[in-house]
Amino acid sequence: MGTVTSQTSAKRFAPDRIAILGGGPGGYEAAMVAADAGAEVTIVEEKGMGGSAVLTDVVPSKTLIATADAMRRVNASTAFGVRFGEHSSDKYETEAWADFSKVNQRLMKLAHSQSRDIHASVEAAGVRIIAGRGRLVAPTNIEVTTEAGETTVLEADAVIIATGAHPRELGSAKPDGERILNWTQAYNLTEVPEHMIVVGSGVTGAEFASAYRRLGADVTLVSSRDQVLPGEDSDAASLLENSFARAGVKVASRSRAESVERTENGVKVTLTDGRVLDGSHCLMAVGGIPNTENIGLEEAGVETTESGHIRVDTVSRTTAAGVYAAGDCTGMMPLASVAAMQGRIAVAHMQGEAVKPLQLHRVASNVFTSPEIATVGVTQAQVDSGKYQADVVKLDLATNPRAKMMNIREGFVKIFSRKGSGTVIGAVVVAPRASELIFPLALAVTHKLHVDDVAGTFTVYPSLSGSLSEAARRLHLHVAEPNQS
Repeated sequence: MGTVTSQTSAKRFAPDRIAILGGGPGGYEAAMVAADAGAEVTIVEEKGMGGSAVLTDVVPSKTLIATADAMRRVNASTAFGVRFGEHSSDKYETEAWADFSKVNQRLMKLAHSQSRDIHASVEAAGVRIIAGRGRLVAPTNIEVTTEAGETTVLEADAVIIATGAHPRELGSAKPDGERILNWTQAYNLTEVPEHMIVVGSGVTGAEFASAYRRLGADVTLVSSRDQVLPGEDSDAASLLENSFARAGVKVASRSRAESVERTENGVKVTLTDGRVLDGSHCLMAVGGIPNTENIGLEEAGVETTESGHIRVDTVSRTTAAGVYAAGDCTGMMPLASVAAMQGRIAVAHMQGEAVKPLQLHRVASNVFTSPEIATVGVTQAQVDSGKYQADVVKLDLATNPRAKMMNIREGFVKIFSRKGSGTVIGAVVVAPRASELIFPLALAVTHKLHVDDVAGTFTVYPSLSGSLSEAARRLHLHVAEPNQS
C-alpha cells in the first residue's frame, strides 16, 4: 500500500470519543485498547461481535479443519498399533466417518459462542455496542440504521473503519447455498459431499480441499497456476501438492473456471481450456471483496484503491483526518492477527503514544492444510531474486525422533539467516501444528536474534521444536546437506 500523506502535518490529538464501524478483530481489539486508555468507545456492528472472522470465516473453517485432522489421526492410528473392535475378530479395524450434520452444528455453535464471549468481554471493558448498519458522516461521525429502521447519528472525535470483506462471486458461477457455495455457505451441508470441486488454489481453496478430502469427500481442486498455493514457499507448496496426490485430491491445473452450472444431481464446472468437471458440489474460493461500498467514504474524503480497499499507511491512517481503518477492508494481509494489530496501532497513534508502524515482514501466517504450512519474514523467492542475501538451511523432519514416534513422514524446517551477520530473517515450517512451531522463529525475526541464539536455547527432547534449534545450529556451522538450497 502507498504511504498516506494528506494529514502528515495535521496535529495529533487524544480523542475522548471513538466510534468504530465493524466488530471484527480490527474493531473489537481497538475498542478494548481505547477503553483501557479511558476513551468513550462505541462499536457499530450489524451481524454480531467478532464479525465475519468469528461467525462465517476463521472460527468455523478452522473448526472444520480440526475435525478433519482428528479423523486423519484416528484413521492413521493403526500404524501405532491401535485397534478397533473385538480382539478376536479378524476384521477389527475400521475407518472413522463424519456425521456432517453434527460437525456443522458444533462448529456453528462454537462460532456463536465465541461471538457471545467477545460481546461480553467488550461490554465489560465499558464499550457501548450498537447493533445496526453504519455509514461514515464527515468529519468523524457515524450514521447508524438499526434493524428496526431507526436512524441516529453517533458523534465522535475519531473513527476506525473495520468493515471486513465478503466472498468474491463470478457472474457465471452464482452461489445458491445448496450445490454452488461460497465459503460462508459451506456449513449448510448436512452430509459429506460426494465430490466437491473447489475453485481457487489459494489459501482458502487449499484449506477446504484438504479438509473435505480428510472428511471423506472426493475432491478436485481447480488451479489457475502450475502449482497450488502460488503465493507460498515453493518447497512447501510442492510438498503439499504431493501430499494431496497421495490423499487422492485431484488438481486441475493451469485453467480457470469459466462457468459453474447446477445439474439435476450436482454441478457442472466448465474450465477455460474446455475441460468439463462433474461433481456433487462446488465451492468457490476466488478471493474477497472489501466491504467499502455505500459507507460514506468518498464524501468523507477517504480514498480507496482500484480494488475498493481503503488506502492506509503503516499506522492505520486513511486520507481523512481523524479517520483510521483496519482489517480486510484495507488490503493489507487478510489475517485476523493483522487486523487486530492495525486496530491497536490506530488507537496508539490517535492517542499520541509512541507506536511501532505495521511491518508485514514480521507477520507469522499459517495455511491450515494437512500438513500445515507456517511462514514468517523473508521468503525463498526474495532470496532467489537477489533482494536479500541469505544463508538457507532446510531440514527434513524425517530425521527428528519425535516425528518418527508420531509417524510424521513429511515436513521440514527452513531458516533464512542474513549473510555476514547471521541474523534470523525468515523461516518456513511444514508440519502438523506448524502454526504453533513458527512462534519461536517469529520471535527470532521480530527481535533480530542470531542463529546462535536459537541454536543455544534448550529444547525438550524429544520434540519437533528440536528441529528448529538443529536447523539454526547447521546454519552456524554452514553444514550443507544434499537437499539444502
